[in-house]
Amino acid sequence: MKVFKLVFMLAVALSASLFAQSQPPATPTPAALEGFVPMSAAAPREELPATPLVFYAYAFVWLALIGYVFLTWRRTARVEQDLAAVQRRLQDGPRGR
Repeated sequence: MKVFKLVFMLAVALSASLFAQSQPPATPTPAALEGFVPMSAAAPREELPATPLVFYAYAFVWLALIGYVFLTWRRTARVEQDLAAVQRRLQDGPRGR
């Protein structure tokens, strides 16, 4: 249960950067107020900030999957140990008590 809390807190911390990014208010330039102004080749291109978000999403999913597999492996090992102990007790019979 602690692992799930940690994963949840990590997801909240990483998603906080999504809400921290804000677009500057659009202020129209005098040329834009006059009418249509074609975009020149020298103008900067728009870049979507999706690349880091996709990376964080994949990293989160892989870490969650690895954590789940690890926890399941540990719990299965404990159950196998318990079953082995029960089998030993059953084989020993009444003298094991």
